Amino acid sequence: MTESPKDRPLDGASGYLPIAEHGLIGDLRSVALVGTNGTIDWYCAGAFDAPSVFASILDAERGGSFELGATVPARTKQFYFPDTNVLITRFFTEEGLGEVQDFMPVGAESIEAERHRLIRRVLCVRGSIPFRVRVAPRFDYGSRPHTVRLLGDVAVFDSADLSLALTSTMPLEGDEHDVWADFKLAEGETAVFSLDQINEELPPRMCARREAEKQFSTTVAYWRRWISASRYRGRWREMVHRSALTLKLLTYAPTGAIVAAPTTSLPERIGGERNWDYRYVWVRDAAFCVYALLRLGFAGEAEAFMKFVTRHITPGNSGPTGPLHVMYGIDGRTDLPERQLDHLAGHQGSAPVRIGNAAVDQLQLDIYGALIDSIYLYDKWAQPISSAEWDDVCALVDWVCDHWNQPDEGVWETRGGRKNFLYSRLMCWVAIERGIRMARHRGLPADLLRWQQCRDTIYRRIMQRSWCEARQAFVQHEDGDVLDAAVLMMPLAKFIAPTDPKWLSTLDALTQDLVSDSLVYRYDPQASPDGLRGDEGTFSICSFWYVEALARAGRVDEARLAFEKMLTYANHLGLYAEEIGHTGEQQGNFPQAFTHLALISAAFNLDRALG
Repeated sequence: MTESPKDRPLDGASGYLPIAEHGLIGDLRSVALVGTNGTIDWYCAGAFDAPSVFASILDAERGGSFELGATVPARTKQFYFPDTNVLITRFFTEEGLGEVQDFMPVGAESIEAERHRLIRRVLCVRGSIPFRVRVAPRFDYGSRPHTVRLLGDVAVFDSADLSLALTSTMPLEGDEHDVWADFKLAEGETAVFSLDQINEELPPRMCARREAEKQFSTTVAYWRRWISASRYRGRWREMVHRSALTLKLLTYAPTGAIVAAPTTSLPERIGGERNWDYRYVWVRDAAFCVYALLRLGFAGEAEAFMKFVTRHITPGNSGPTGPLHVMYGIDGRTDLPERQLDHLAGHQGSAPVRIGNAAVDQLQLDIYGALIDSIYLYDKWAQPISSAEWDDVCALVDWVCDHWNQPDEGVWETRGGRKNFLYSRLMCWVAIERGIRMARHRGLPADLLRWQQCRDTIYRRIMQRSWCEARQAFVQHEDGDVLDAAVLMMPLAKFIAPTDPKWLSTLDALTQDLVSDSLVYRYDPQASPDGLRGDEGTFSICSFWYVEALARAGRVDEARLAFEKMLTYANHLGLYAEEIGHTGEQQGNFPQAFTHLALISAAFNLDRALG
């Protein structure tokens, strides 16, 4: 029997690849992260927020992984099959050249979609190469035991709540936990490994070479057909389309939900505690995604999200945080209790690992503006909203008129206590202003006199209480002097002219205090304690907001340089995490919807400014 490689580390002594050394595949229900070494080290079967099957990115020893790569020294490179989310990892060795094609089938029959299939095709392009595959699932975040049954070319992994079947075109060996195979491919030869979710209605089904080829072609055709609908024809087509394809991967097809990121607890700082679960629908993030997708011409995704909103957000059900929750599960649930998984070490030892998110119970008033702005844009660019949807908009605007004047936790979900944040006031103004626009544009019934008075009151309040004479800038919260990159949204939301003297002065102050070579910090945690220990990196959505603010202010050369610099911080596939570290490394959950939607918006507006 071949020696099991189950105890060997994935990469060097630590067992961890950097966050940026990954590509993303998915089937509009879940995703997998594939490392540049050929290892899948994050995968939740069937749904973004399902318990993980492979999570070695969070614990190299206990998390579980699906390794597949050359067993001789190799250089590796990754790229996407053009205009798709099919990932290719190439292995360059002294003996030859091989590649692994990773994808999750989409566009196929519904019964195949229920399998939540993950296919890995290995090809030898030149020479001959020895490969090894090892499948080591660890169910329920590595906490639930499982058994293995080897049935010829099929290995069945059974746990209490989930069963997976690995079908292979190569002979498999195994023990009580894992299965593996060592094999050698000559030029032109292939091997196929398919991992399926199974149950009584879906027994194991062999995925042979011919079926894998068929599903590869179907999946490629699906992604190419989808991206071909993009209306973007600007200077940065490759990066914009990669961002669009990434946002599409973050949509949950059964409900129209859009998750903020497909991972949990990837650290904002190695060794720090700023580790959060982002596998949910943040109203703010999803609404901004709708804006970005509508800009590109993808009205179908916007319509699906609007249906999610209609089904799960009922203005009459107002709780302590108002009619909207900060976030929802991909099925619309609001019970998302946060807990720590103490048995997992965390990425590169960055504990704690958390699932669920306590921010669901926070009051964040800005989400009302984000949602109503996305509804306004959908009504303007896609199709008119229904009378019932307008009734809901009116109820939300009325609630904002009644409740805007209170402190909240703010856009950054700080755990340092509620304050009168400028950004929250700004987005309350947006909520009312966009409601007024829709009512006037379509002649819809609304309490316009009250709405206008409230809108104007918020405007004057921001101008008087959030402007700091000493700093000559708009600041984070009322009667303070701390700068915050969230104010970059003021001209983007059309609250203030991008060339207003007060705004230009604010832009200069932000550049001086929070910008480092095009990279923008959210705020200074030392000056504005957020209730958490440690520092964080620059926040990439703010960096793209900065590009857009410069472009709108007429500083087009600066904007273009800042944008081009930001593109150099993407990983090898054009993907971004939430933050950029001190030496340029990706930090936080990956990839991050916020970052990619902001890239799309910045590219559009910079293109327009450049002419």
